Amino acid sequence: MEETKGRILWVDDEIDLLRAHVGFLKEKGYIVETVTNGEDAIALVKDHAYDLVFLDEMMPGMGGLRTLAEIKELQPTLPVVMITKNEEESLMEEAIGVKISDYLTKPVNPSQVLMICKKFLEGRKIAGAAISKDYIKEFNAISLALMEGPDYTHWVDIYTRLVGWTLEFDRHPELGLKQTLNDQLRECNLAFGKFIERNYRNWVEQATGRPTLSLEVVDRYVLPELQTGKSVLFFVIDCMRLDQWLVFEELLQEHFTISKEYYFSILPTATPYSRNAIFSGSYPCDVELRYPDLWDKNEDDESSRNRYERQFLEKLLERRRITLKPEPKYVKILDPEFGRSIENTINSYAQSRLTAIVVNFVDMLAHGRSDSSLLKEIAPDESAYRSLTRSWFVHSSLYGMLRTLSRNKNVTVVLTTDHGSIRSLRGSKVLGDREASTNLRYKYGRNLKSDEKAAIYVKNPIDFKLPNRGVAVNYIIAKEDYYFVYPTDYHKYLNQYRDSFQHGGVSMEEMILPVIKMEPRG
Repeated sequence: MEETKGRILWVDDEIDLLRAHVGFLKEKGYIVETVTNGEDAIALVKDHAYDLVFLDEMMPGMGGLRTLAEIKELQPTLPVVMITKNEEESLMEEAIGVKISDYLTKPVNPSQVLMICKKFLEGRKIAGAAISKDYIKEFNAISLALMEGPDYTHWVDIYTRLVGWTLEFDRHPELGLKQTLNDQLRECNLAFGKFIERNYRNWVEQATGRPTLSLEVVDRYVLPELQTGKSVLFFVIDCMRLDQWLVFEELLQEHFTISKEYYFSILPTATPYSRNAIFSGSYPCDVELRYPDLWDKNEDDESSRNRYERQFLEKLLERRRITLKPEPKYVKILDPEFGRSIENTINSYAQSRLTAIVVNFVDMLAHGRSDSSLLKEIAPDESAYRSLTRSWFVHSSLYGMLRTLSRNKNVTVVLTTDHGSIRSLRGSKVLGDREASTNLRYKYGRNLKSDEKAAIYVKNPIDFKLPNRGVAVNYIIAKEDYYFVYPTDYHKYLNQYRDSFQHGGVSMEEMILPVIKMEPRG
């Protein structure tokens, strides 16, 4: 028996005049039931499950709008299409107010009716088939690009296309293509790790023929905006990935005109290195030499090694011979209460020529998920993690600040992140002395060793523009989705950190980052 395409209720006091339309829909595979008044329609909706209702606006007795309201009381999600002879704007506004799904104007023709049915009853199926077909083409195109040896511009293109598909499959989980996409992401990260291993050392030695790196973000994207005469608010969201930004962007498009570019994080993709590089405009080795009093090499706590971002930014402006009146402001938001206080006073910050605001919540969420079984239950996979991040953003002080700023035509917002994160699924045993650092995606210490398949080995830190922490100290930086585990209590920590979001290593998610410019729509 052929499966029906959907069950339709058609309500019209002149239904006999529509028999041809009803017959046409039945020929197309729809079940269509008809009634001539609102009372009968409501009785049927109470007792039967319908997928779509066609409802005449002008009927004797209970009119279309009242019938619509009562149907929505019974079945709030049931699509109702109003059919009317009256094209008055006030009628349409009233119908929309009681959640009409669409409307047609009499006389209707069969193609209009069929299109409505396909839209509401087969839309997801038709869209899903088209999406599946398009992804197969994209899968092949990306596989071909990998074989041709992509440069850094191609890697940006590959990654942004893959992220676009992850969001598409979030909307269409029924397609069953997520695992195929995840496998392709893993294949791409394998190739990306080899690409970075071959090229990164040259990147840090040359100024051209390479991507924009962390230390150039302020010079290339923030300082030029000061020349426009507008106030610039520079937001850095710690540990925000491209997919998370795109979820935020959907909510911000009505408020801002948005443009995007991309840069690559320096290595390790961790806050003490990448974010200090952003605010200082320098590689970590140069920060250590230039400001030894602001770089405490003995501290292993990430937050303590970012205590001097304000000073780094001020010294960067001094080196560029930029004097701002009033002086630039710097804010770091670590808790919701402080975030609300900044949200309530954000217009006062917009009076300064330059304000830098660091928002730490996304990083806290990533680390919190590692330690909380509740958060892992709420966000068991990448899709749920994006959804959780979106939920935070909708209710966050950050969203409130941005909406307030969107009403100020004298403001430009530049927004970026210092690094992303990757869902770490494979552990790699690491050997080293007990003084080695504790980070899971990168480590520094004496004579560190790990499987070369899992890590980039940095024998001489200065080759990667990293601080020289003493004789025989080297770095190892994880590739793909590996994380480092010491032999002591190996299985305990292997299980504890498997399936956690980490950063510090080499992956597209951690290194390829958006820089967003937002101009208020007003």
